[in-house]
Amino acid sequence: MYKLLSHNDLDGVGCGILAKLAFGENVKVRYNSISSLNREIEYFLENDEPDTFLFVTDLTPNGDNEKRLNDFYNANGKVQLIDHHKSALHFNDYEWGYILVEDQEGKLTSATSLLYEYLVSNKLLEPTAAVTEFVELVRQYDTWEWEKNGNHQAHSLNSLFYLISMEEFEEKIMERLRTSDHFDFDEFEKKILKMESEKIDRYIRRKKREIVQAKVGDHIAGVVYAETYHSELGNELGKEFPHLDYIAIVIMGGKRISLRTIYDHVDVSEVAGQFGGGGHQKASGCTLTEEAYKLFVLDTFHLSSIPEDAKRNQYNLKQSAFGSFYKNRNNDTFILYSKNDQDWILEKNKNELEQTFTSFEDGERFLKRNYEAALVRDDLFVDYLMSEVKKREDA
Repeated sequence: MYKLLSHNDLDGVGCGILAKLAFGENVKVRYNSISSLNREIEYFLENDEPDTFLFVTDLTPNGDNEKRLNDFYNANGKVQLIDHHKSALHFNDYEWGYILVEDQEGKLTSATSLLYEYLVSNKLLEPTAAVTEFVELVRQYDTWEWEKNGNHQAHSLNSLFYLISMEEFEEKIMERLRTSDHFDFDEFEKKILKMESEKIDRYIRRKKREIVQAKVGDHIAGVVYAETYHSELGNELGKEFPHLDYIAIVIMGGKRISLRTIYDHVDVSEVAGQFGGGGHQKASGCTLTEEAYKLFVLDTFHLSSIPEDAKRNQYNLKQSAFGSFYKNRNNDTFILYSKNDQDWILEKNKNELEQTFTSFEDGERFLKRNYEAALVRDDLFVDYLMSEVKKREDA
């Protein structure tokens, strides 16, 4: 008999689907949040048959259960933990732990891809094209490679996962993997996925107007409250506000924080680790501890949202030869322009700052991180120019 304890997201449920394909009725699968895993492990150790083989995927236990699982393994050898999070690498010190963040080809892994590799290599599951394609979609979504590769089918798979119940998702996918030569969505699914994509776009547009900017430790973070679409939201907000080091999505109902970054030099798993959490370099999470609540909620609740750049300008454009005109809430005015095609100059209220920049992007990043200024609309830009001309004429 087998038992699998896995995460309750797409990657975790992907593991459950593979286990059921491999073991059929001989496996019991339980999906868990990060906080509930340890209760499930304790229940297993106290109540399940001692000859049951335990798999733990996409999650890792706390220190006490880590020791208990090691004792259980030493007694009967029937434990296998499989994970791909950087914060879990120390489990490789155990014979029953297999943690791999990146494979030999430099490709990021997922729990589903690692479990598939384990089942196939141990001849517990026969590989097929459909299953291999499904596993790759899960991996690309979980590692966010789908966006770089333009693989929107991976994103759609995750959307479908949240549109229907977990049980229905399992049944649909397992039936498809058993009977189809290749993995694809049916026509009804394609229609509801199109509607869901439009709904996500509307949700993200609203959250762009709600995000605030705050200095948290050594980083400048964007903080926003949201209960759904965390991955999509974190990625889009990161691209919309590239001067932010990372996005902190506060999930008040679940008392958690989801952290996302678009940068290679920022490791949000380290940020999450400060509050007892963990995850990947670009996507991590933690519980809303008292310290995290103070930093991300109490200290930011009074802040105004980040002003958005004007979108439909024809004259006041970024990287313009005439300079780009910005303004902040204090009505400070800024002009960012190139002096000699090499150095970029920033003027604040007509006074040139001493610091110069090697690119427009560096100058704008400095401007937004330090002054929270936004590119103004054309009409305000024209009004400013006309007022300056009038002042010179009057002088």
